[in-house]
Amino acid sequence: MIEVAAAIIENEQGQLLIARRKKGKSQEGLWEFPGGKIEKGESPEACLRRELLEEMQIVIRPYAYFGTNDHHYGATHIRLIAYRAHYISGVVTLVDHDDYRWVEREALREYTFAPADVKFVEMLAGEGP
Repeated sequence: MIEVAAAIIENEQGQLLIARRKKGKSQEGLWEFPGGKIEKGESPEACLRRELLEEMQIVIRPYAYFGTNDHHYGATHIRLIAYRAHYISGVVTLVDHDDYRWVEREALREYTFAPADVKFVEMLAGEGP
């Protein structure tokens, strides 16, 4: 099983950050909540701070556990652990993605998400404004 952390990042306008996996990556062309693999001995929150700085050049502050989703991509078992996070600073610069958007939670369903992220899309879309 691979443990992966995902950040549900909200800006001051209440919009959520989503990113599209670039060509050549697994799940290419699908949208996701940004994050990455949790390293041995690392907390999900520390992973998210590290990954968002590496992959998007932004500083975030994870502040609350959001949920966990176990998903199987064939023989690969992913445990996706999501945390709500505040955007603190930085200008988004893409490394593992080819596009990003700040979207209203009601608009999340307009995007095609990686299967492991769909549970979180449904949870967020159901929250309302």
